[in-house]
Amino acid sequence: MSVDEGLYAWVQEALEPLGQVTMRKMMGGATLYLDGTVFAIIALDDVWFKADADSDALWDAEGRERFTYPFSDGRVGVMNYRRAPQDVHDDPSAMLRWAGLALEAGLRAAAKKKPRKKKA
Repeated sequence: MSVDEGLYAWVQEALEPLGQVTMRKMMGGATLYLDGTVFAIIALDDVWFKADADSDALWDAEGRERFTYPFSDGRVGVMNYRRAPQDVHDDPSAMLRWAGLALEAGLRAAAKKKPRKKKA
């Protein structure tokens, strides 16, 4: 599975007013960062926006499912990334709205992480 470079370019273009979008390819998909904060992934030919307990109700109201992936033993893993609403693919204002919500979740997640201890 490869990353849809056209989709990535669209995300970069649509979110330019918010900052710089960069990508790190991983396991057949990619993690997207906005000025260094994780806010989305590209997988299964779509954008999946970061969500959390504070934003889950908004995603649920839109009927946006969580990202799931299979394990080799038959189990299914779930990550709290939500499939982007269809209008983000052709409406810059929709992309800005939903990506902004995802960025807020990413910033909250980063704030919760404990700082790493420096090695002596």
